[in-house]
Amino acid sequence: MPKKTVSDVDAKDKIFLVRVDFNVPQDDAGDITDDRRIRMALPTIASILNRGGKAVLMSHLGRPSGKGFEQAFSLAPVAKRLGELLGKPVLLASDTGGADSHAKAKALLAGGVVVLENVRFNAGEKKGNDAAYVNGLATIADVYVNDAFGTCHRTEASMHAVPVAMKVVGKPAVCGFLVEKEMQYLSEAIARPKRPFVAILGGKKVSDKIAVINNLLAICDHVLIGGAMAYTFSLAEGGKTGKSLVEKDKIDLAKQLIAQGGTKLVLPVDTHCADDFSASANKQIVKAGQIPDGFEGLDIGPDTAKQYAAIIRSAGTVVWNGPMGVFEMPPFDAGTKTVAEAVAQATAKGAVTIIGGGDSAAAIEQMGYADRVSHVSTGGGASLEMLEGKAFETVAVLDDK
Repeated sequence: MPKKTVSDVDAKDKIFLVRVDFNVPQDDAGDITDDRRIRMALPTIASILNRGGKAVLMSHLGRPSGKGFEQAFSLAPVAKRLGELLGKPVLLASDTGGADSHAKAKALLAGGVVVLENVRFNAGEKKGNDAAYVNGLATIADVYVNDAFGTCHRTEASMHAVPVAMKVVGKPAVCGFLVEKEMQYLSEAIARPKRPFVAILGGKKVSDKIAVINNLLAICDHVLIGGAMAYTFSLAEGGKTGKSLVEKDKIDLAKQLIAQGGTKLVLPVDTHCADDFSASANKQIVKAGQIPDGFEGLDIGPDTAKQYAAIIRSAGTVVWNGPMGVFEMPPFDAGTKTVAEAVAQATAKGAVTIIGGGDSAAAIEQMGYADRVSHVSTGGGASLEMLEGKAFETVAVLDDK
């Protein structure tokens, strides 16, 4: 059932409580190194402000203890950067739904913005059933908006209990444009893919992606495996993996997936390995399952990259979650780069291409292809759970169209 969006609600003089995902990376000096998540929320914020509304934004940042304010996790740098992007002052409340939040929200003029301090400074955020905390947020605004796809798979208070409490007293609870777009792309890809449907799965562990692989094998034409999890599959086939990262306790599971996947499950045919985790190490390209002792696999090999690229270029739908190797360290970025280029080429030929957040999003951004694919997700964990076929309670609770 499609959900109402922020544009379906009259905004004039209304206060909107917007859950955003401003969990952005910062350097040691506290400067934001990638503001993409802030920029992705701008259309929703602009819709509210341009129609005479007022925006009260709340987000988490990092993993504070939940026992009060911690300077390292303050949203002050985020409020500053948002103000720069909007070209107007953005206030920061010193609490989350407390006296300062209410005072600053009440004082807002039409077009005004306030950012509440990190929701995870409060123990009630994780508990979800802290009545005082939930009530403090639910009574601050006239409308609730969920525009935080990156945390849609978590039923934390600001994501679930707060909209429930607001709906009880007749206040609208709707989704923002980012959540609408994310849900649309991912749900459409799974429910009605343009074929051939190709999934590319990388990353370190088979165990992280068991449910995803299972679900995608049922609906995809090809599932391409890369990253360190490929070495667990190599072990399952009786191969040698040297000192590569493997999950020995998942060998039986890998065997099952190989049997279940048949020709759909495509494994690397060669590996780029090295005797040390460094760009200057001694390197070899070997056949898959023939990594020498003392060497570790750090990327798919060139023959695998070529084979994967050919499959990707002929796809109608591509979903990519997880890099093919250590993309941050040349020359072990070559496999990921070839895959990224092939995804961009598939997009140019009319394929729907979705990059599933996390390291994949960082990789495609780094390699300059982010604007040459259909959609780059802001949520690694959330997009994975959607690929598993899970529904989100945090979205289900929002108003239907």
